[in-house]
Amino acid sequence: MPTTQVRPVRRKPRLVLLLAAGVLLAGGAMLDVPDANAKPADCEATELFVSPDGSDKAKGTESEPFKTIEGARDHIRDHGLNRPGRMHCDINVNLRAGDYPVTRTIDLDDRDSGSDGHRIVYRSYDGPGKARVMGAKPVTGWTEYKDGIYRADVGTDQPFYTLFEDGKRATTARYPNRKSDDEWAPYLTSVLKEPEKEAVHQWLYSNPGEWDPTWDLSNAQAVIWSGGSWSWFTDTVPIQSWNQAKNQMTLKYWTRYALMNSRSGSRYFLQNSLDFLDQPGEYYMDYKKGELYYKPRGDIDDVTVMRPTVTTLFNLAGADPDRRVEGITLDGLALQYTDFVDWYRYGWISGGDSGEPHKYPEYDRQIEMPRNRFGTVTVTNSEDITLSRMHISDTGYHAVYALFANKGLTVRDSLLENIGGDGIKVEGPYPGEGNTSNGHLLTNNYITHYGELVPGDASGVELLNTGHNTVSHSHIKHSARYGVSLEVRPEVTAEDNYARDNTFEYLRIDEAGLDSGDMGAFYVYGVSNFEPHTIDNRVRQVVIGDVIPDASMPDSGTRGVHMDAGGCGFSFEDIEVGKTTDQSYQSYQCNDVKNANWENGYDASKMEYDKIGVSGDFPYPLPEGDTQ
Repeated sequence: MPTTQVRPVRRKPRLVLLLAAGVLLAGGAMLDVPDANAKPADCEATELFVSPDGSDKAKGTESEPFKTIEGARDHIRDHGLNRPGRMHCDINVNLRAGDYPVTRTIDLDDRDSGSDGHRIVYRSYDGPGKARVMGAKPVTGWTEYKDGIYRADVGTDQPFYTLFEDGKRATTARYPNRKSDDEWAPYLTSVLKEPEKEAVHQWLYSNPGEWDPTWDLSNAQAVIWSGGSWSWFTDTVPIQSWNQAKNQMTLKYWTRYALMNSRSGSRYFLQNSLDFLDQPGEYYMDYKKGELYYKPRGDIDDVTVMRPTVTTLFNLAGADPDRRVEGITLDGLALQYTDFVDWYRYGWISGGDSGEPHKYPEYDRQIEMPRNRFGTVTVTNSEDITLSRMHISDTGYHAVYALFANKGLTVRDSLLENIGGDGIKVEGPYPGEGNTSNGHLLTNNYITHYGELVPGDASGVELLNTGHNTVSHSHIKHSARYGVSLEVRPEVTAEDNYARDNTFEYLRIDEAGLDSGDMGAFYVYGVSNFEPHTIDNRVRQVVIGDVIPDASMPDSGTRGVHMDAGGCGFSFEDIEVGKTTDQSYQSYQCNDVKNANWENGYDASKMEYDKIGVSGDFPYPLPEGDTQ
């Protein structure tokens, strides 16, 4: 019978330990901190089992496993196994090897927390990556359409906005066709129809002859680096109407920036028209008829085409900051396939656009709009959550998104690849409204090919208005924009700025800035804009490879390190930067630099190359062609 739920007792020690860990790591020492939550020697964990062949009516034993993660979760809830005073050791939920299709997000809230210093661990029992939680289902019932294109009826009840063939993302049919699966170019460029139209955010103009008047654009979108010559953010916006005589398209929603800037046009391509479907690996979705058209890379009878069913696989969310979900670990799980959205813009266009009163309304422009606050794993109102040895791939949006009130999140020893948005995004509160996001440890992670659907502002690790964090021993690779970023806003005063005491060390960043400008592979924005600039963020032992953008990119150059608009209060020590199109390091005179290869007297012998990037015992094979 269900039991009355008792809110778990708060556990505080781990945040203190994480802060101590950051200090030790900043000093280069090996982390060796006693575990305040160490289990007694006679502690015997409760073991529950889940198997694709199980039943949620079973007992959850090894011989009679549950079928779903929710079945194990509900068993713990219903029997009060995690109630304070009753939880004498950890509870392990052991997922046996196999696939676990998900059609609804798995929710874990404060009722599912560990208590009394013990944890609830959802783990891949047969080894890292063996239990695969999949937010997609196969597309079947294909019939041949023409020219190697096949059609399937997928209905109109659950639209989706990305697609996969045999674990590889398909490209939404587009014009012009992309150069390769690893590149976003080539583009068209918007033009200025009339001088007074330079500031428009919704009207897209072309030169005569650039658009084919026979195109059917009834389901089409424009993907735009708005802002003219600026290449900072991309918008994905449906086309509302098309005036062929005026060479003008009207977009359904405003883009972040105007489509012209200083008489310079914005790069863009058009997507999702059957008229654009001419390349293997491209698809077109007719949302009105519920018909999917696809040109497979292989034989349609030999490939598996997957359509997403959810945007989030795991949602860990306490009821509010005073009722946090805590003491939960996801270990060794493979999380694959999640969806994107029907349209996308980063943040509101102007300060105050959220309609909510804030001390710094300009921060509306810096934070994701509510409709886009999700990841494959979404975490909010949490404390002491650990994601370890995860393999997160083929996502529609961010892989891990920690939003607002979170303390002591750990993401470690994990492979994140083929990510639609950011790899790991930690977004704190609005400035001046409570320092509720801090003490996170992001270490020994390999993050590659991220920002695939949102190339503008994409970052392998992005921290927004959060402090006392450590980002370390990681390899971050292949992005249109950033490798690592830390951002607030320039107008935020020191007392309301929570991006303090962060440590970034032993990082390797490769292939950043592939399609954007006025950026750095390591990027900081608005973190300390008022004197005195106390040195309280630290960067050390970082190697940045070449930062070379696509030739079509019209913005100012690329940099290794870019300290933008108040990027002050940092120390840099033992840093290498490869080739860039601008400076290796751009900053105000408000940071300390010791032993960087853009300065005279650089000593490469001080670089600890063997510790930079992921460790030798990283639990997954590195992506093909990569060496550490």
